[in-house]
Amino acid sequence: MKNRSLKERFFGWLFKLSGWNHDGTLPTDIKKYVIIVAPHTSNIDFFVGYGYKHLVGLHPNFLAKKELFKIPIIGWFLKSIGGYPVDRAKKTNLVDQVVELFEKTPSFIMTITPEGTRSYSQDWKTGFYRIAHKAKVPIVKVGFDYPSKTIHVSEPEYVSGDMESDIKAFKDHFKQFIGRHPEKGVK
Repeated sequence: MKNRSLKERFFGWLFKLSGWNHDGTLPTDIKKYVIIVAPHTSNIDFFVGYGYKHLVGLHPNFLAKKELFKIPIIGWFLKSIGGYPVDRAKKTNLVDQVVELFEKTPSFIMTITPEGTRSYSQDWKTGFYRIAHKAKVPIVKVGFDYPSKTIHVSEPEYVSGDMESDIKAFKDHFKQFIGRHPEKGVK
């Protein structure tokens, strides 16, 4: 592993100190991919993911509701760690905007919670899928399992183009993980 900054070492240490582990590794030979994280049932997920990203030296981008970016210090912080604001009330060409980032940037990783909320949602948002398909990048599945305090990382896989079938397979994969609030998890 390359020389890590003091910040990466500190937050990686906090991740380990809190009892969390990880299983699997993120790809090092692929410079562009989408990470989908589930189940997403708590705001604590952000901090667990933040510690993990520092532990492994990952610098992904993510989408968050635009209201968070309006709070001066929080907005600055979110932008500084790779956040992009999303207006969830509007139908925008967000997929095309993210695909353009993949096309323009030599190394770009986007982290998305397909549930789109911390509450249970049977219908996942499909933007992650459409981004991966249109940008021709693989998806890496990352499962947060709170009982074992383990982050599980899968091998990268390209979508087939059959969105319904692929998303069902993704959901089936994530059913094995239990979020902080199990009643809100993937079903």
